[in-house]
Amino acid sequence: MNSPTLICIARHGETDWNIQGVLQGWVDVAINARGRQQARELASKFAGSGFSGIHSSPLVRAKETAEMIAAELGLPPPLCHDGLKERHFGAFQGIPKAELAELNPVLFQQILSRNPACEFEQGETMDEFADRILAALYHIAGLNAGERVLLITHGWVMDVITRHIAGLPRSAILHMKRKNGECLWVEVTRQSIAALKHGDSA
Repeated sequence: MNSPTLICIARHGETDWNIQGVLQGWVDVAINARGRQQARELASKFAGSGFSGIHSSPLVRAKETAEMIAAELGLPPPLCHDGLKERHFGAFQGIPKAELAELNPVLFQQILSRNPACEFEQGETMDEFADRILAALYHIAGLNAGERVLLITHGWVMDVITRHIAGLPRSAILHMKRKNGECLWVEVTRQSIAALKHGDSA
């Protein structure tokens, strides 16, 4: 990979579980009407961006978002990459946060603050998760050297990338949450993943 790859990373469209505050993880949940509208808005925003292709988490909410954008932009169907999946929340997947507040108040507060040090029974550790995400970015960049590509993925995934490009430890709490449809641009080379300067994504 000699030339840098410009990658736009976007969070999938909204699901009903997003509204209801249910931990999704690897559970497949379709995007809702608002999520489909967000996908159309992203496609409109990306018109003329020069993407050569789209890669997506294989989870339905990301894949549906990616498929809608690809169709709108006249791009090939998105390529799914397991490395772009959300963090596996183990035994807590599918549990509403309101219920979790009673079952495990400490974990509930950690999740509310998006504390990456959360430990999920039967789920991924933070290092397992972060290693998977960064490896996927380098792999996709290697396949698309010198090009611009779009990645459709998940909120906790974007947290990992945000910490990495900011030089923060994996345990850092960001005090922010990426909205459905929010984007992050990065430049990936063989050695590094860096944030693009303002305007470089135009």
